Amino acid sequence: MSTTTTIDLAAEIRRLAASKNAVILAHNYERPDVQDVADFVGDSLGLSQQAAKTDAKIIVFCGVHFMAETASILAPDKKVLIPDLNAGCSLAATITAEDLRKWKAEHPGAVVVSYVNTTAEVKAETDYCCTSSNAVKVIEAIPAEKEILFCPDMFLGAYVKKMTGRKNIRVWAGECHVHAGIRPADIEAKRAEHPAADFLIHPECGCVSSLLYIKGEQSGQQTCMTDAKVLSTEGMMNYAKNAPAKEFIIATETGILHRMKKFNPAKNFFPVSEHAVCQFMKLITLQKVFNALEREQFEVKVPAAIGDKARLSIERMIAIV
Repeated sequence: MSTTTTIDLAAEIRRLAASKNAVILAHNYERPDVQDVADFVGDSLGLSQQAAKTDAKIIVFCGVHFMAETASILAPDKKVLIPDLNAGCSLAATITAEDLRKWKAEHPGAVVVSYVNTTAEVKAETDYCCTSSNAVKVIEAIPAEKEILFCPDMFLGAYVKKMTGRKNIRVWAGECHVHAGIRPADIEAKRAEHPAADFLIHPECGCVSSLLYIKGEQSGQQTCMTDAKVLSTEGMMNYAKNAPAKEFIIATETGILHRMKKFNPAKNFFPVSEHAVCQFMKLITLQKVFNALEREQFEVKVPAAIGDKARLSIERMIAIV
C-alpha cells in the first residue's frame, strides 16, 4: 500500500467513524498505521474502560478477540466490531471454561484469579480478574489463608508468587508464544550492544521468573538482569516518558516501539528481539478497519448470562485497585 493510499484510507476511516458515531481502539501491539488512525491506544483493559465511558454507539476494537469480548462485557449496549475474526490469542487459548471448572473442582474453596487475557467464558468462572500491572495488588487483597488458582500465564503467576511471598498459589501452565520466546541470551546480547540503556521487561516474558532468583548469583546474569524494570505495557509507556535515560531496551511485543518513539522523539528504543511479533495482532490492517466500519461486520457480542458473571470479576478487581 503506497503512502498516499494509506493517508487517503486513514482519512476515509476517520470520516466513517465520525458519521457512524464510532470509536476506534488500538492495542499497543498493533501496526503503526492502525495505531495512528485510532481514537485511543493503550492496553486491553484500559481501552475497554475508555470505550465504556464514551457516547459512541460502535466500538471498533483493533486487538485480539478476548479484548473485543471485554469491551462487550463492559459496554453491553454498544456494537463491538473486530476487524478480523481470526485475531485470536495463544495465551487465552491455553485454558477453557471447562478446564477451569475441572481445576476448581479439584480445589474446592480456592479463589480464582484470572489474567485479563482470557475468554469471557473463563472470566465468568473467575472470582477476580487482574492485569499485569495490578496482579500483585489483587493477590495481596485476598486473605492469606485462601488458596489461589492463578491462570493462565505461568510466568506472570510465578512473578506474582515471588513478589507476594505466598506459597498457596497454584499456577496454570499457559504462556504467550511471543513473550515465552524472549530468552536471556537475547537480553544479554542486546544489553551488551547498549550498556547505558534502561531495561524494561513485561512480566509475561519467560525469563522474568528466573531474573528474580539470580540476585547475588552468577555475576554475568546479575549484571544483565537485576536492574530490570518489570512493567506492563502502559507501565513501560509511563516509565519511558518520565525516566531521565535516553536509551531503552524493550522486552515485549515490538508494536509498542511505535508509540514510544512517537511520544518520546528525543529518546531511542531497541527491541530485545526483532522476532517478538504477535502475528494475531498484525492481522489487523487499515483496509480491514475500513471494511469493519463500512459494513459494520464481525460483531463480538457476549451473551448476557456470561457477560454479567464476567463483569463481576472485573468489577471486583477495579474495587481493589
